[in-house]
Amino acid sequence: MAKQSIFGRIAQLTKANINNLIDQAEDPQLMLDQLVRDYTNNIADAKSAVAETIGNLRLLEQDHKEDVDAAADWGTKALAASKKADELRTGGQAAEADKFDALAKVAIGRQMSSEKEAKDAEPTIAQQNQVVDKLKAGLTNMEQKLTELSSKRNELVARSKMADAQSKVNDAIGSINVMDPTSDLGRFEDKIRREEAKVMGQQELQSSSLDAQFESLENLDAQTEVEARLAQLKLGGGAAPVEHWDSKPLGS
Repeated sequence: MAKQSIFGRIAQLTKANINNLIDQAEDPQLMLDQLVRDYTNNIADAKSAVAETIGNLRLLEQDHKEDVDAAADWGTKALAASKKADELRTGGQAAEADKFDALAKVAIGRQMSSEKEAKDAEPTIAQQNQVVDKLKAGLTNMEQKLTELSSKRNELVARSKMADAQSKVNDAIGSINVMDPTSDLGRFEDKIRREEAKVMGQQELQSSSLDAQFESLENLDAQTEVEARLAQLKLGGGAAPVEHWDSKPLGS
């Protein structure tokens, strides 16, 4: 009855849909932990029961082999006794021959009995072999389910830890947002931009001042030329253009 209960649990647990169980559980991690423990315990019980069933099957097979060997041995003895009886009868020892024939009959009876026991055991052995194969398959399925459960459980724990870590990160980000240092950075950036703009203004101002100096120099050159032409007119030299001080005379 205990074996039947164990094998029933094997079938029930093997058919369990893990994803449905997780969806229905209030606390999937606790549920999976419990399932892993249940599977582990039931696998241990199932292994013990299956080992016992296999052991009983091997005993049946050993008994069957002994019956087969015994039948063969009694057959050999019956043949030997029958030959001996024939030899004695040929030699005129009928009484002794009858004794060996009687021994041969006993051996044949034992042979037939062993053959019957072996034949009667064969259907039971065949049936038990089928049972053992099914039990082994069920045990293999349970072990696969246990691996699947353990994997699911580890995945769930990892996801839970990741979610917890993400939650902590989000909380940290939230606390940073409350302080919001970006406004200070913005003000500092504005200050730097104003300083950069001031430098650009100074550069532009310096550039304008330098341009003005060059323009005044050009005006001075023009005034000098005017004065030189006026002096030429007074000397009666006509209004020919006066060469600049830095020009070379013609034909030089």
